[in-house]
Amino acid sequence: MIILLAIGIGSTFIPPVDILNIIIHTITGNELPPHIAPSASVIVIDLRLPRVLLAFIVGGALSASGAVMQSVLRNPLASSYTLGVASGASLGASMVIFLGFALPVITLFTLPILGFSFALATIFIVVAISAKMDFGMSNHTIILMGMVISLFVNAIITLMFAMFRESMQRMVFWQMGSFQGQGWQTIAIVAPLTILCIILISRRSMEMDVLTFGEEQAGTMGVATKRTKTGLMVLAAALTGGSIAFVGTIGFVDLVAPHVVRKLFGAAHKVVIPMSALIGGTFMVLADLVARTVMSPAELPIGVITAIVGAPFLPIIYFMKRKR
Repeated sequence: MIILLAIGIGSTFIPPVDILNIIIHTITGNELPPHIAPSASVIVIDLRLPRVLLAFIVGGALSASGAVMQSVLRNPLASSYTLGVASGASLGASMVIFLGFALPVITLFTLPILGFSFALATIFIVVAISAKMDFGMSNHTIILMGMVISLFVNAIITLMFAMFRESMQRMVFWQMGSFQGQGWQTIAIVAPLTILCIILISRRSMEMDVLTFGEEQAGTMGVATKRTKTGLMVLAAALTGGSIAFVGTIGFVDLVAPHVVRKLFGAAHKVVIPMSALIGGTFMVLADLVARTVMSPAELPIGVITAIVGAPFLPIIYFMKRKR
């Protein structure tokens, strides 16, 4: 219902029943009811429906990724962003925006491909260095190395900001996130990646349950902790990198949704992962709705909305745990 409302609300309101009729008409070819204008069909199918679906998919991917990182690193504030995934994706985007780098043949997808590649490369670098520094790959070592790599990459991006001021506004807007201008092509890439990663993660839900008791206990129960942690972090990074490579950096969703799910449904990961994706996707749809309507016809970066909602959530988590 929330998805239908998000599709219907805009400069021209389209009732949910009309939206369903338009979707059925597009799929089956049946005639539209006489009261539905052809322009309404264009608005729904070409503009609003792909945007809302992409917001749901990206929100679900980020939230599932956050749930995995919080479990693997046993830290309620952990996320793929903690390990430099967002910084890596931003560095890839910077090369396109500031330096004008373009891939041959697939020039249109240069930015998302480089963003995704740099995001994954960052997590591999963090894991590789952590394994060299600490053979057991303790959570503290991984988080510390992620922060170090993030600071280093952000320093490079800041240097690019100083050198290429004429492209600064475009880069800032990308970093704050937006679904504007995204269509079915983006969904065709992001949706299969998200579904595949969530399925692979869900198959390891039992291992994540065991990891929450600690690495020593997990090892005694037959879990290959190092290999399992590496695999789960790579899958989580793929979820995050594949999302933000197309729509920019969107924060806090991956922190808020998993905590809400654990509060409502418990800590079993066979429930936490899919429900985090569902609640995170719904939250992202609502955030995007606010971003494009609250100051219409102007549009706010969606990262602003998620930060306004998510930032107060972090101290609430801290004080709740302290009180407990």
